[in-house]
Amino acid sequence: MPGPGLELRAGVAAPQADIPSLDIAAWRKAVLCAVAAGERLAALFGRPVGAGVRLYALLAADRAGSLRLLAADVGAAYPALTPDCPQAQRFEREIAEQWGVRPEGHPWLKPLRYHASHRQGHDAWGRDPAVAIAPCVTDFFRVEGAEIHEVAVGPVHAGIIEPGHFRFQCDGENVLHLEIALGYQHRGAERALTAAGAGARALHYAETLAGDTSIGHATAYCQAIEALAETAPSPRAQAVRAIALELERLANHTGDLGALAGDVGFLPTASYCGRIRGDFLNLTALLCGNRFGRNLLRPGGVRYDLETARATELVRRLSQCESDLTGAVELLWNTPSVLARFEETGTLGADEAVSLGLVGPAARACGVERDVRQDFSSGIYRFRQLPVATWHSGDVFARAFVRWIEAQRAIGFIRELASDLPPGAVAATSGPLAPNRVAVALTEGWRGEICHVALTDADGRMAHYKAVDPSFHNWMGLAIAMRNQQISDFPLCNKSFNLSYCGHDL
Repeated sequence: MPGPGLELRAGVAAPQADIPSLDIAAWRKAVLCAVAAGERLAALFGRPVGAGVRLYALLAADRAGSLRLLAADVGAAYPALTPDCPQAQRFEREIAEQWGVRPEGHPWLKPLRYHASHRQGHDAWGRDPAVAIAPCVTDFFRVEGAEIHEVAVGPVHAGIIEPGHFRFQCDGENVLHLEIALGYQHRGAERALTAAGAGARALHYAETLAGDTSIGHATAYCQAIEALAETAPSPRAQAVRAIALELERLANHTGDLGALAGDVGFLPTASYCGRIRGDFLNLTALLCGNRFGRNLLRPGGVRYDLETARATELVRRLSQCESDLTGAVELLWNTPSVLARFEETGTLGADEAVSLGLVGPAARACGVERDVRQDFSSGIYRFRQLPVATWHSGDVFARAFVRWIEAQRAIGFIRELASDLPPGAVAATSGPLAPNRVAVALTEGWRGEICHVALTDADGRMAHYKAVDPSFHNWMGLAIAMRNQQISDFPLCNKSFNLSYCGHDL
């Protein structure tokens, strides 16, 4: 039997009054009991209520496909979840930074994005509000010993990538500990989404939460708004959305497979995949005129139909991409020197993946069957499902091979859907937001689960918006995977996760 909390369905709004308000001790116990029983934290966040802060825990039971939302009002501090629930550690640091509420007993409490508290006069670290906060000027974990040395990498990198700081504690070439410090790209995106509500700017904010996941985040945003507005997109619109989402998955998985080949110096696959990724992006442009899918989605459906002629052209070009991609990727699996670098590098076990709350290919590569398209299916995925792609070894090879399995299945899914689109219009009018409601939207982006939570006030305006990119769950997985690895394997391990810096820094 499920524990306390409001039982929710993804994409269906519920009255906020139905969320039980527990005392903090009961709330903490309920969360820990749920996680011990196999549920996980899809989101954990706070919002100001009156003079205090209300904490919300969104618990997901993947195989059962159920969600629960628990709330508790808290004062200046509460007993931390993290010592008993490692997947809460980043969420609790975020709450401390945003709202000045200290999770007492947190093993390594420090800012996450290095900004002032959203509640003026409340700072979990007692920082002077008149003094500018410098990113990542903080204490770092240190390993002591005569043979220990420290290697600092970033935030400015040799490649054209986002800024992030990686600090390694090493014994010779062996990595004992990796600490990852982000926060350089904090933009206040959640507060911007709250202010924009269902306005014209909000969709732009959603599409740019993580630039390579425009369709994934836009889908989650539209589903949240549609739930609050009690608007249902047509089956045809849902099919076009799914095609766009799978094309986004294909482009990024292809790019990652090529980049992994490049990291071990295997240039044929690296070169081919770089070009083929562009071909998949061009298929998205065929849908809407933009290679990243910007301005395709809207609450109530999509802006552009996929007529028969363009659908036929999409399928034709998709078949050519499939042939090219198969040839490029099969080179990887048939090259012993590549497999020697991929196998048993950056290994994570299933228990570690579950404990850390990993999502997406990073979790499925550890044998964890966790996929929103199956567990919390919505839209066209309720009727046309893809099998969950998993592997058991939890290493770089597994993370690469899961991408390849998903790419093949995505191609078949798109071909089938584009060849048999449901009839009807592609856009419905989205009405005003219902007052005092809460809605949760879950989407399986190419990196994993995207979670958006929206709450409205008594006037039907957006009162709070929470977005969780899959990278937020998975960065700690990279840190743990690097333990007892050679530091020279870091670029390869890092690319096998390929996490978003800005997606973390919302």
